[in-house]
Order: sequence, then structure tokens, then C-alpha cells
Amino acid sequence: MEKRLYFIFGDVLSNAAIGGLAGLGAAGLVSAGWNMLIGMGIGMIVGMGVSFLALLVFCPFFGAMEVMLPTMLAGMLAGMVLGMAASMQTLGLSQAAGVGALIGIGAMLAVFMFNAKLQGEVG
Repeated sequence: MEKRLYFIFGDVLSNAAIGGLAGLGAAGLVSAGWNMLIGMGIGMIVGMGVSFLALLVFCPFFGAMEVMLPTMLAGMLAGMVLGMAASMQTLGLSQAAGVGALIGIGAMLAVFMFNAKLQGEVG
């Protein structure tokens, strides 16, 4: 993966934005009292849709493969977690966006660490 500051900034920005948007979408569609499994499924679909649409914005600037894998994972994870959380309690918009952005950044870090391990950069 690219290690120049421009691309790292792009990775953080794209993952945080997609995670936040997926969280907002999932929290907006799922209501408290729904079955958690249904909330998780709806959140996953919302996360994949948000990720797919956002790839059209981010890929020309930061590269397709470098953006696609972490952002698709970030969108699905943020959507699933916040879809399940929204089925248990009502979430505020800032809360959903903030938690979604943190999940997105965490997914990006996990992909970076796994890639470094596969490339033999980390012992």
C-alpha cells in the first residue's frame, strides 16, 4: 500500500467519510425495536451502497485498489454495527456519524496491518 502522506490522508478521509455516511444511513433507516438481525442486514446493504457510490468520488484521486478494499470493509462494518445499535436504541445523527467514522478508520488500520504482515514488513 502507498505510504506517501497524500495517499495516507486520502485513505483516512475516505474511510472516515464512508464509515460516517454508512452509520448515518443505517441509523436513519433502522428504528428502535426492530430485530437486530434485520437491522444488521439493512446496515450492511446501506454500507455497501454508500461504499460503492463513494468509490466513484475517491478512486480517481487515491487509486482503485488502495481505496476499494478498506472502504468496502469500513462501510459494511459501520453499517452492520450501527444498524444493530439503532435496533436497540435511538441514535443521534452526530453519534452515528462519529462512531461510523471511527469504525471506518479502524477498518483501514486493520487492512494496513494485515497487508504489512502479508508483505513481511512486520515481524
